[in-house]
Amino acid sequence: MTRAIERLADLAAGWREASLSEALREAVQCATLDWFATTLPGTLQPPATLLAASGLGRAAGNAWCYTGERRIDPRSAAFINGSASHTVEFDDIFRDGGYHPGSPTFAAALALAQDLGASREAFDRAVIGGYEVGCRIAMALQPSHYRNWHITGTVGTFGAATAAAMLMGCQRDGIANAIAIAASFAGGVQQNLQGESMVKAMHPGHAADAGILAAYAAAAGATGAWDSLDGPKGYAAATSDSTGNWDAAFDGAGEWTPITRMTVKIHGCCGHIFPALDALETLRAEHGFGPEDIDAIRIEGYGPTKEICDRPDPQVAQEARFSAQYCLAAQMVLGGVRLGAFTPEALTSAEIRALMPRITVERAEDLAAEYPRRRMARLHVTLKDGRSWSHFQPSRRGDPDNPISRADLEAKFEELVAPVLNAPDLQRLRKTVFDGTDLPDAVTRRRNG
Repeated sequence: MTRAIERLADLAAGWREASLSEALREAVQCATLDWFATTLPGTLQPPATLLAASGLGRAAGNAWCYTGERRIDPRSAAFINGSASHTVEFDDIFRDGGYHPGSPTFAAALALAQDLGASREAFDRAVIGGYEVGCRIAMALQPSHYRNWHITGTVGTFGAATAAAMLMGCQRDGIANAIAIAASFAGGVQQNLQGESMVKAMHPGHAADAGILAAYAAAAGATGAWDSLDGPKGYAAATSDSTGNWDAAFDGAGEWTPITRMTVKIHGCCGHIFPALDALETLRAEHGFGPEDIDAIRIEGYGPTKEICDRPDPQVAQEARFSAQYCLAAQMVLGGVRLGAFTPEALTSAEIRALMPRITVERAEDLAAEYPRRRMARLHVTLKDGRSWSHFQPSRRGDPDNPISRADLEAKFEELVAPVLNAPDLQRLRKTVFDGTDLPDAVTRRRNG
């Protein structure tokens, strides 16, 4: 019997020398740019700023810490950068697994590639392999895994371990051992996603760090149990309702690779709110109503829309990013849910707060049955003058079947990074990412911006 780890390691190892199409190369470049777009604004905020000021990074190394603007050891850099990349909630999503692969995978791969002096080609291939393994494990565990576990923190460890093992020159068996070792390092509980906790952002940072540690061990010759994913006491059995839906995980393996099927986030909040936000944008564009006109907004969503995002009275930015009431009200008042929606001024806005009690969230069983492969919503808007409209949103803007353009992605990058980098450095970073020749390296923050 071929174990899941063996099949995953075979897929990852295949990317060491496989032919890369132009479409696949562009997918990696776009994912790289998107990682910088979400990471750099996070470098200005806790927890990354706190981590950079702590004892992390005292060891010498060649990895770049984007918060502290200095060279440090790769594990510390991966932890800090990975935490920064998940702070402002703009990181990419693998829809079918409900997983943000970019934050942990890029944080680990980039830090280790910089430290090793790896080529851009090796880096790109490691990222493809890391996405392949992490995203397919996510499909095997969902949707039940998400009940108690934060999948980006857990499964991110496997993606990071795979990418790091590939960069360290591990062949198929070494990659398999890195994945197996990572099974005992992977953690992150849902309870730490609540309230004022900063731990959610640190989950992918920890995953990136733990993944590098697993790869170091495997490269040194340490072994793990190759049934540690799908065995009776393995990771799937411990963290989901079964030993894993591996048929779903390996669907299309060898025919398509997950990094080509990513969702790019265009709203700075939980992705489970996106269909309702897109529906609201459509209705508002069609009918021209304002926040003062609204009597009620009713959201029908799938399971996590209700279970995670029905938060009528969030008090801090972390909670607000997971509140459907807050995000839809902010969209109506501010015109979008971007970085500005989570400033102290926005969080206490009387206009936003006045609208929030008029917004309710319900679970629709027909929509819930299609999760996680489809993320849908029905939105019902009633105005004070009695007019009402409904809209069914079958996908999210930015999903693989409803993609944004490269121009839209570059506009997102420029908007999010402009407060962090001066214009010449911003353009230099974008050029480096899309040239595909050099490894993205140090960036210099704007000092007075």
